[in-house]
Amino acid sequence: MDRVSRQSRVAKLPPRERILDAAEELFSREGIKAVGVQAIASRADTTKMALYRHFATKDALVEEWLRIVAADYTAVFDRLEEAHPDEPRAQILGIARFIADGLPEISHRGCPFINSIAELPDRTHPARRLIEAHKANQMRQLTDLCARAGLSDPDEAATEITFVLEGAQVSTQNGSVEHAGERLMRIVEAVLDRHSAPKAAR
Repeated sequence: MDRVSRQSRVAKLPPRERILDAAEELFSREGIKAVGVQAIASRADTTKMALYRHFATKDALVEEWLRIVAADYTAVFDRLEEAHPDEPRAQILGIARFIADGLPEISHRGCPFINSIAELPDRTHPARRLIEAHKANQMRQLTDLCARAGLSDPDEAATEITFVLEGAQVSTQNGSVEHAGERLMRIVEAVLDRHSAPKAAR
């Protein structure tokens, strides 16, 4: 989306949504700690006072931004379940494809969760706890899909796939692996095939 069309869209949003939109852009581009409340208020075309009416602290704004990001990822599971009912393998591959297709953007901006974890070393921080709960829930959902797909060891398969998905994002962000998206897909398919094979064939 070009700058003019984005500004036109954002200008029509209510103040709270403009603030969240500005926070998303600035936190993703510059990091949480580097961005001050005044910068967010200015980007949202509002004031610090107005921002604090909607979010009591910057930490509360960070937490709400990450809650929205997490909800977007959770929605992917829901969409895939609707698109492929009773096809858990297709849903797993759909999750992998979603991550693979998002790698070009991650190469420029990085994964919001990985970036945020690096900036939130305090594990009691509400936003840090939100990320950890989100990741744990995704692991449970993936393990359930692996079980429904009839894999021999659903927990192990889900762990291997999680390592691949997370590792692909980090490797893309640091530029160490070429063609990461297609390699990711091949590895996930291989994990599924290996855990689907009869014991005698493994």
